[in-house]
Amino acid sequence: MKLISACLLGAKCRWDGNHNQNDRAMNLIKKEVFLPVCPEQLGGLSTPRARQEIKGGSGKDVLDKKAKVINQEGDDVTEQFIRGAEETLKIAQLYKIKEFIGKSLSPSCSCIKIYDGTFSGKIRNGRGITAELLTRNGISIRGEEDL
Repeated sequence: MKLISACLLGAKCRWDGNHNQNDRAMNLIKKEVFLPVCPEQLGGLSTPRARQEIKGGSGKDVLDKKAKVINQEGDDVTEQFIRGAEETLKIAQLYKIKEFIGKSLSPSCSCIKIYDGTFSGKIRNGRGITAELLTRNGISIRGEEDL
């Protein structure tokens, strides 16, 4: 069993209430068992919600209290993102899951690159908060582009 960003399987949990259904992920669920998660919803954020980006770093920096997650309205939603990452980790540990497949560019789930925190569309290297926390706890991560 593997964890996967729920939006990749068609769950309408994206910030704007839509999904990011991935055809490769949909084909994989015919052969493998996936447990879909949306860390942002697990952290208490509603759907839809204002766009959010990590300001001042990456998921690593947020977990190390050196950066914050700010939504497009200027609200600090760092606490909800950390809570969602922690809840996702609890699920992974409960089911002894060793791999997570995350949504690219997500401030929660991305495994390689995230938006830079300016809401300008610029991208930087770095993991999302959930991907970083899972990595710190020995869970392998990969992005949707690696399916």
